[in-house]
Amino acid sequence: MLTMEEALKQHATRFVQGEIVKGTVIEVRPKEVMVDIGYKSEGIIPSNEFIEFDAVKVGSQIDVLIEKLENKDGTVVLSHEKAEFKKNWDKILTICNEGGRIMGKVKAVVKGGLIVNVGVEAFLPSSQIDVIVPKNLSGFVGNSYEFKVVKINQERQNIVLSRRELIESERNDKRSKLLGEMVPGDIRKGTVKNITDFGAFIDLNGLDGLLHITDMSWGRLGHPSEILKVGQELDVVVLDVNKEKERVSLGLKQKMANPWDNIEAKFPVGQKVKGKVVSLVPYGAFVQLEPGVEGLVHVTELSWTKRIAKPGDVLKQDQEIEAVVLGINRDEQKISLGVRQLESNPWDGAAAKYTVGTKVKGKVRNLTSYGAFVELEEGIDGMVHVSDMSWTRKINHPSEMMKKGDDVEATVLEVDRPNQRIALGMKQLEIDPWEKIDQLYKVGDLVTGKVTKLASFGAFVGLQHEIDGLVHISQVSEEHIDKIKNVLKAGQDVSARVIKIDRNERRIGLSIKAASYSDEQLKEEQKMLDSLKPGEDLVALQHAFDAFDDAKAE
Repeated sequence: MLTMEEALKQHATRFVQGEIVKGTVIEVRPKEVMVDIGYKSEGIIPSNEFIEFDAVKVGSQIDVLIEKLENKDGTVVLSHEKAEFKKNWDKILTICNEGGRIMGKVKAVVKGGLIVNVGVEAFLPSSQIDVIVPKNLSGFVGNSYEFKVVKINQERQNIVLSRRELIESERNDKRSKLLGEMVPGDIRKGTVKNITDFGAFIDLNGLDGLLHITDMSWGRLGHPSEILKVGQELDVVVLDVNKEKERVSLGLKQKMANPWDNIEAKFPVGQKVKGKVVSLVPYGAFVQLEPGVEGLVHVTELSWTKRIAKPGDVLKQDQEIEAVVLGINRDEQKISLGVRQLESNPWDGAAAKYTVGTKVKGKVRNLTSYGAFVELEEGIDGMVHVSDMSWTRKINHPSEMMKKGDDVEATVLEVDRPNQRIALGMKQLEIDPWEKIDQLYKVGDLVTGKVTKLASFGAFVGLQHEIDGLVHISQVSEEHIDKIKNVLKAGQDVSARVIKIDRNERRIGLSIKAASYSDEQLKEEQKMLDSLKPGEDLVALQHAFDAFDDAKAE
């Protein structure tokens, strides 16, 4: 008879480390399973080693791999997962050469991809999960799929899988089939796959088609995202099929009748229409008259009289407005609208109301470098050019004569109805003093006035009738003068003789030193002035005036 010690030794020889044996589940705990293999102690297996842990019941027979007959606690160390792996590895090598297919269940998410149980653990890179790399890998855990075996490393006993290649293969088969049977005019169901500035790509269940932005709506569309979103399902019309390039053009608006077909009958030119402002742009406002039909109110068609800088100053998005149809271009799908045509144009009667020569009154509305705009009535302005402000003075800027808000009188010089312009003149209210200059001044006259301006070449003296005379520096004193400011000052009262009158150039020459001259002396001075030529030390009066004009212009 065997002793107890001999019996245990004989029993132990029945179990070998690395061997696969049958075991019986004797207890199922939340995170582990206790298994009896007939050894002197039971083994514990973690729950994550079971593909279907819920199916493990007490009394179930399972295969386990003996990793250690006894650990430091005297417990046998078992592995169900490694037993399955060892059993399945050879079988997998037989049925799944590289390129073969196999079913598997996603077990966990790891760095760079997923762990898939195909009888043994295999690796599925994230780039091989789907055609587009998914952002959330955890959504695949627990699901079963078919995979293609991409690579087997027998030394390391690992397998690399691909699901993407199977999906692409299926899509290629579907694409070939769809291209073969699809014809223009077909209506197909699809899903919005991607949206760009120029359109959207639609997945037709195996074949992508392009839905261009111009084929989305009969109306104006700023961006495809206004009516589409990724993942949206919709019916589209096949417009064109290019089998060689595998391209399909799709349409959405073609499912509906073209609202522009009878546009002239629906919106005849001159008809008053109602619509909603759907877009404001710098040059005008787009108004929706009906779904798919929009008209443009150009910024110039908003008012007869107001200068509107941008449509947003008078219109708002989604505002309901009335307008008049001005023109239709059915080929280009454009309708021109006008808002100002709802009211009478105040310029229609302007020519009759403001005839040439009519004296008018108005308020200075604005000043520019070239003139002043005077409001004659609401919506109608006239413009007084600087050259029409004075007969005798050279006006460089209208602010020398008036300021904004001043009430002024003027005469109508011209009415330009097509361009909506009225030219006004202020100097025309009076007689041009140069027309009767011979009656006002003669050479030799003794005159008085105030110095109005000093220049390097002389001084300007304001005379009666708003006429300026020029005293050249050589005509101030008998003595030589280096600088005019040393002897004259602005505002100073002076007496002088008229020594030259130039009607053509509208200029008068004065001499202070000649104020006390006799007639003979005056004649001699006149001869001297007449003999001067340009370029000499003493410039002629005409050139002195020119120099003054240039200085003022600067």
